[in-house]
Amino acid sequence: QVQLAESGGGSVQAGGSLTLSCVISEITVGRQCLSWFRQAPGKEREGVAGIFTADNSAHYPTPLLARFTISLDNSKNTLYLQIKRLKSEDTAMYYCAEASPCYDLDLNAEDYNHWGQGTQVTVSS
Repeated sequence: QVQLAESGGGSVQAGGSLTLSCVISEITVGRQCLSWFRQAPGKEREGVAGIFTADNSAHYPTPLLARFTISLDNSKNTLYLQIKRLKSEDTAMYYCAEASPCYDLDLNAEDYNHWGQGTQVTVSS
C-alpha cells in the first residue's frame, strides 16, 4: 500500500526548465525502484527516468539523458524530476511510480506496482 502524489506540472515555454515532485508514502531502501513515466494522448506510456534505492543509481533513455535528471530526497520522501531545455514533444501527463520488491531497475510500466495520479506538463513556444 504505497501512495504517490505528483506536483509541479504546468505550462512552460520551450527552452525553459521545470522540476516535478512526487511525495511517496513509503521509501524502502534496497528493494524499491522509483521512476517517472509520461504519456501523451494517443501515445504509449514512456519511461523517462528511474532510480534504484539500493544505491541511488539512475537510468535514462539515451535520447533524454542530456536533459532529464532524477533524484531522491529520503528525508522528505520525495522523488524529483528535473527537465531542462524543454521541447514541445515533452508535453504529456507525467506520472511517478514505484516497484517493490525490485532488485533490477527498468522502465517497463508493467513492472511497477503503484502509480500517482499524474501532473500535466505543457510546453509552448
